[in-house]
Amino acid sequence: MGDALLWHRLQFAFTAVYHYVFPQLTMGLAPVIAYLRWRALRDPRGDDASLAQFFAKIFAVNFAFGVVTGIPMEFQFGTNWAGFSQYAGGVIGQTLAMEGIFAFFLESTFLGLLLWSGDRVGPRGKLAASVALWAGSWLSAYFIVATNAFLQHPQGHAQRGGVLVLDDLGALVFNHWALAEFSHVIVAALVTASFVIAAIGAYFTLSGRHGTRAARTLAIGTALGLAAGLAVAFPTGDQQAKLVAKHQPVSLAAMEGRFESGSMAGITLIGQPNVAERKLDNPIRVPGALSFLAYGTFHSDVRGLGEFPPDQWPQNIELLYYSFHLMAGIGTLMIGLMALATLQRLRRRLSESRLLLWALMLAFPLPYIANAAGWVTAELGRQPWLVYGILRTKDGASPTVHSGDALFTLIGFCGLYLMMGVLYVVLVGKEILHGPASDSGAADG
Repeated sequence: MGDALLWHRLQFAFTAVYHYVFPQLTMGLAPVIAYLRWRALRDPRGDDASLAQFFAKIFAVNFAFGVVTGIPMEFQFGTNWAGFSQYAGGVIGQTLAMEGIFAFFLESTFLGLLLWSGDRVGPRGKLAASVALWAGSWLSAYFIVATNAFLQHPQGHAQRGGVLVLDDLGALVFNHWALAEFSHVIVAALVTASFVIAAIGAYFTLSGRHGTRAARTLAIGTALGLAAGLAVAFPTGDQQAKLVAKHQPVSLAAMEGRFESGSMAGITLIGQPNVAERKLDNPIRVPGALSFLAYGTFHSDVRGLGEFPPDQWPQNIELLYYSFHLMAGIGTLMIGLMALATLQRLRRRLSESRLLLWALMLAFPLPYIANAAGWVTAELGRQPWLVYGILRTKDGASPTVHSGDALFTLIGFCGLYLMMGVLYVVLVGKEILHGPASDSGAADG
């Protein structure tokens, strides 16, 4: 049946990647809903109120599926990763509890107020509820990111009695890795939301439905997409890369397939890592770019994998390398697409550019793929550590849960999540086909 650790990791990876499909959209939609509510307050006769309610319904579907798929991950800490929970639970339990108490209930309460209050709350009340929903969504994300940041760069802990205990709550919550990672995660979520919004706007435009609301949706999606896409690369991506270079240099070397150290290190555009021979086959590089991005000067020395013991190398260098370059390549493609769409929109030709509209409508999976590749890069780069430099991954798994048990439950998750995925597509598709309601409450055909 194989190594139980492999199945533990595959099960958690599958459930985590599947779960993240939903919160990345809610995190990105939350400020858009608040913005639309603010605009509706300034211009009650415009389209923004109906668009805000439309996107709140899509938010609600994603929120519900995010909750359902997130709960099993909490249980996996105790079932598949009992060693990790016993060793580090006294620290990470703090941020996970704060996510549930302060953020989850805030988010769910005000989402319900937005959806089912009708006209009893009024425009100002709905704006306030939208802002609270936004705050809850981002607070929830921050506490989860702070938990992950502890695994990447442990801060605020002490070791007593053979386990980790919380020593400084401020250091844990305001870990500088968490601040940088959160900004990167949030702008990436905004990219996801922008591509979904633009895809819906393109669909409405191509099908000749919803008139001015289709144009408004396209404008919001493309403008947000270009701004957020650029912010993913700089400053947030640049800041994250500098932290990896400083605190996880072996991960940076693996991400770039770099086996030898030296200055004027280049960024690899194309190449295939050859771990057996410790080289990169057929490389095409931008000379000096990696040294500059990682350390600020072209002549900075970037350490290669050869400087580190092999037992400290990430355990799947090929997958890490390709995940990183897939993320970066798709990110570049998304910026180019949104830049072209924004240019056409400013020229007032976007609604006539049918090929570009088709591209926008079909491109919505790209940020989901890039986000998944980004998280794979972050988590593979941390290996072989579960808590970086403190606890190895093999020591965090549950010793009594065998490979057959882990594989059986993984198969169960695959079947269950397949059915949930079909249901999700039906529910979201129904909302999109119905579209934003007109002022009279009917869909505008």
